[in-house]
Amino acid sequence: MTKGEKRRQKLLEIAYGLFLAKGYEETSVDDIIAAAEIAKGTYYYYFQSKEQMLEEVTEMMIDKQAAAAEQAAGSGLSAPERLIGIIASFRPEPAEMPISDVVNRPENLIMHEKLKKKLIDRMTPILCRVAEDGIRDGIFSCDHIPERMKILLYIGSALFDEGKYTENEAVVFVDLAEKVLGAAKGSLGFIRDLI
Repeated sequence: MTKGEKRRQKLLEIAYGLFLAKGYEETSVDDIIAAAEIAKGTYYYYFQSKEQMLEEVTEMMIDKQAAAAEQAAGSGLSAPERLIGIIASFRPEPAEMPISDVVNRPENLIMHEKLKKKLIDRMTPILCRVAEDGIRDGIFSCDHIPERMKILLYIGSALFDEGKYTENEAVVFVDLAEKVLGAAKGSLGFIRDLI
């Protein structure tokens, strides 16, 4: 990592800390500059705007979640349990919810969709490896695994991201996941309890 890359990374970490401590709206560019002890020109050399910084801070969060998902994928649990562990890994920590809430606002729709695509692109290969294990173990029976995982992720994202869903919707989602993965009826029922 070059000196410039290290400085940029440090600025992102400072912004992350300030966004958590003060909130995104309450954190100004001047606050970030003061905490980093740099000139305003240096800030704008690395970032065009605070919104760009928010997007990159969110990408840092996705990187951290991906590392946790890799650990979940490598655990000794069954394939369905590992799938759930991976999906759970890609949820923001409770302290990070204020950052996620800002990204999920209607005025940030373009950023939200861009980050959702990055998140799904990171999740899909991890989920595919575990689904392939499930196929080898006879738990799942399907082909076109990447496409199936993406479909489930997009449907799950649309249904569960805002937390406004009914119990029946959760039941139907689990039933759909079983069908999409070729799993036995009721074999993924434990997911309903986790949702």
